[in-house]
Amino acid sequence: MYSRIYLSLIVLLLTVSLSVQAQDVWPKDVALSGGGKVTVYEPQPESLSGNKTTGRAAVSYRKTANAEPIFGAIFYTAIMSTDKDNRMAELESLDVTNAKFTGIDDQAQVDQMVAAIEKEAPGWNLKISLDELITAIKKDNSSATNDQFKNDPPKIIYRNKPTTLVILDGDPKIQKDKDLDADKVVNSPNLIFKEGNQWNMYVGGIWYKSSSIKEGWKQNTALSTKLKSVNDQIKKQEKENNGGKELTEKPVVTDIIVATEPTELLQSKGEADYKTIQNTSLLYVSNTSNEIFKDINSQKTYVLLAGRWYTSTNINGPWTYTAADQLPADFAKIPEGSDKDGVLANVAGTDAAEEAKIDAEIPQTAKVDRKTATVKVEYDGAPKFKQIEGTSLQLAENSNITVMIDPAGRYFALDNGIWFVSKNPTGPWEVANERPKDVEKIPANSPAYNSKYVYIYDNTPEYVYVGYTAGYMGGYVYGPTIVYGTGFYYHPWYGSVYYPRPVTWGFGFSYNPWTGWSMGFGVNYGFMHIGFGWGGGYHGGGCWFGPPMYRPPYRPPYHGGGYYGGGNHVNHYGNTNITINNNHNNIYNNHQGVSTKNIDRSNYNNNNSKVGNNAVGNNKVNGNNKMGNTSGGNKNNVFAGKDGSVYQKDAKTNNWNTRDNKTNNWKPVGNDNANRVSDLNNQQKARDRSNTRQNNFNRDVPNRTQSRPAQSSRPASRPTGGGGRRG
Repeated sequence: MYSRIYLSLIVLLLTVSLSVQAQDVWPKDVALSGGGKVTVYEPQPESLSGNKTTGRAAVSYRKTANAEPIFGAIFYTAIMSTDKDNRMAELESLDVTNAKFTGIDDQAQVDQMVAAIEKEAPGWNLKISLDELITAIKKDNSSATNDQFKNDPPKIIYRNKPTTLVILDGDPKIQKDKDLDADKVVNSPNLIFKEGNQWNMYVGGIWYKSSSIKEGWKQNTALSTKLKSVNDQIKKQEKENNGGKELTEKPVVTDIIVATEPTELLQSKGEADYKTIQNTSLLYVSNTSNEIFKDINSQKTYVLLAGRWYTSTNINGPWTYTAADQLPADFAKIPEGSDKDGVLANVAGTDAAEEAKIDAEIPQTAKVDRKTATVKVEYDGAPKFKQIEGTSLQLAENSNITVMIDPAGRYFALDNGIWFVSKNPTGPWEVANERPKDVEKIPANSPAYNSKYVYIYDNTPEYVYVGYTAGYMGGYVYGPTIVYGTGFYYHPWYGSVYYPRPVTWGFGFSYNPWTGWSMGFGVNYGFMHIGFGWGGGYHGGGCWFGPPMYRPPYRPPYHGGGYYGGGNHVNHYGNTNITINNNHNNIYNNHQGVSTKNIDRSNYNNNNSKVGNNAVGNNKVNGNNKMGNTSGGNKNNVFAGKDGSVYQKDAKTNNWNTRDNKTNNWKPVGNDNANRVSDLNNQQKARDRSNTRQNNFNRDVPNRTQSRPAQSSRPASRPTGGGGRRG
């Protein structure tokens, strides 16, 4: 009898927005012709699997404006499309799994409600903040990978003066660069090339020279004619990357450390300056961009690198790995809002850690046009395939992107989050309807490991619906927290071209809730001035961070109030967070034939207490007790319980009440029902925390809706010549 109303109400729940003046706050109202309305309260997400979310919501119906409301609960599954750059989702197709709605026995009323809702439904468009999903959904560690990662510490170097870490992928690999007309080191992101008997390197706006690639670097103050020409072109590109403005800050000369093995650099501005963390036994080093702590009780030093904790008796090491759930208890007591609350995402059991795990599982989604989406696969010579341990798949060793072959002789190419398939290793390629069968079995010691985090959700004759989660970019749920990279060193391909592999170490990866993983290594980022270009031009040797078009955001090193080579020398777009402003996280935006939601937050209001005049809170219930005013004027304080009942918290007593539709009264929830009260408290806490997260996002990323400047440093085509990499 009620199936139509259930379906229509859930459509309302997921997609309500009645007009251009519609309020993006809760609760939502739909006026019915002839009087009466339906009110839907804020959804309460329960679980997340791929691009599907399930949840429940409280609803109410009034036959007339002054009639007593009849309450019910709806349970749903919805398909969502996401825009992780703006941290928004739109909920689209849906399925009703259960509904409990008592008190409506008049079929005419039901039909009237259904007709009104169905009339409005085509114009509805509901935007939901991802932070609402993240804070409402809780995960246990069953969502973490069971794969074995390598958590041995890299070589960790500490310096107390300006120092730059220059990464080489093993011993130097030299190739002739036709544009430079010089020998160049191709297995480093820094520009290093030879003129005569001298090696030249550009780092952080300064030229250095040495007779040896691995050591002896000093500032070069007398540039040759050739170096001046290269320098002029680099400065021109820097200016273009900075929106046409000159770089004003002064570059800083630093010591240079060249690393040919997995290495991380810790550094402070002068001797380490320790400060206390309120209400804990922890100290932290305040004059560094690194996360360095000392536990007073044990006198041990802790450092956070790529989401992993390492401990030592002093800041110079040696270091040993410490699991996130084995830290001293005071790490979980670091106050939110304090200088060091960013590490809470990597401390087991904290709200920040739970939310980071959920965020890592929310996919970036897209729709791929079969006719126009293409891929270009290149091999360095004839294709060479090698068995992937524990699977039936073989992986191409010498391809520019990830290419696999299955036992049926089908070739799968993965390019920027899209699977392609062919009968031949060189194509022709078409968009795939399914992934390779054994992709889930790929072990962490394989360079193709990140491919298991790219999904195909659905397909039609015209389109394929796809998505990828943080694992494709190198961010993984590992045990009770998240980490960056698998920790394994993947040997690159080096033939006539160089194809690097994903890395964990050397780039100072750290996590924040808005951009995900960002990097901030050394003091100056030499390649930032010239980009990660491919082929012609004066570019570094390659990017090692995952998919070919992906580049993580940059976290400028901060030292006691100033930047070493900071400002635009750290970020050539002149903003700390270039991912949000320039859409760097969503690699689908760089692929022809792929459409992805670019959901505008500008009209999104997460302040649920500011509700329009037609909110249910302005209608009287139980005499003088106005619904919605029992929680300090918050009209969105109605919740659906897991049992289908409807609940509301009384602000005066701080107790939960449940709705009795037979008597039209709110009755206290018995104190003996501890589990139910606990669930309701968690729902309230999640809703409040969601508002906090959204406010923090709006504060920390104020320019998220600005137009995005041209990304001249981003490659428009596949790698050629000496540089290259795999996706």
